[in-house]
Amino acid sequence: MVYGQDIICIRQETPADYDIVYQVVTKAFENAEHSDGQEQNLVVRLRKSRNFIPQLSLVAEVENKIAGYILFTKLKAGSTIQLALAPLAVLPEWQKQGIGGRLIAEGHRIARELGYEFSILIGYPSYYSRFGYVAAAEFGFSTDWDLPSGVFMACDLQNSGRKINAKVEYSEEFF
Repeated sequence: MVYGQDIICIRQETPADYDIVYQVVTKAFENAEHSDGQEQNLVVRLRKSRNFIPQLSLVAEVENKIAGYILFTKLKAGSTIQLALAPLAVLPEWQKQGIGGRLIAEGHRIARELGYEFSILIGYPSYYSRFGYVAAAEFGFSTDWDLPSGVFMACDLQNSGRKINAKVEYSEEFF
């Protein structure tokens, strides 16, 4: 995709990208309103976990430099395995230019091909609703966490309309 004179390439992350991705995630969340400043360390922990899916660890390159990152990992919901989207990170100078949306779209495309049914996240409804995310409760997902209204969201990747009716269990790496 072209932005002005810039071409964006979405590709699978490789181990050679790890240090740069660490920096990108750190910078992306540096001034975020709702952040514990540890998202980059979450990525490191998730990569080492049994819930890591290499095909769903994606980078966005602009001018041959990594400008964004997205990670989807396995998430337990009742007796099913779904996906957790966390984190989505774009360098501040590249934000609001569609890179995050392209990362989400490509992640969703790959996730559908791999057969995953839902992607679940905690995020801003005003942003993620553009990509098909709605209140997770619409699909019967619940959590024990005390979260602000609307931020616990899910996207029906297969457009099945199925209700799972299950409590979501994030992997221990999230804590």
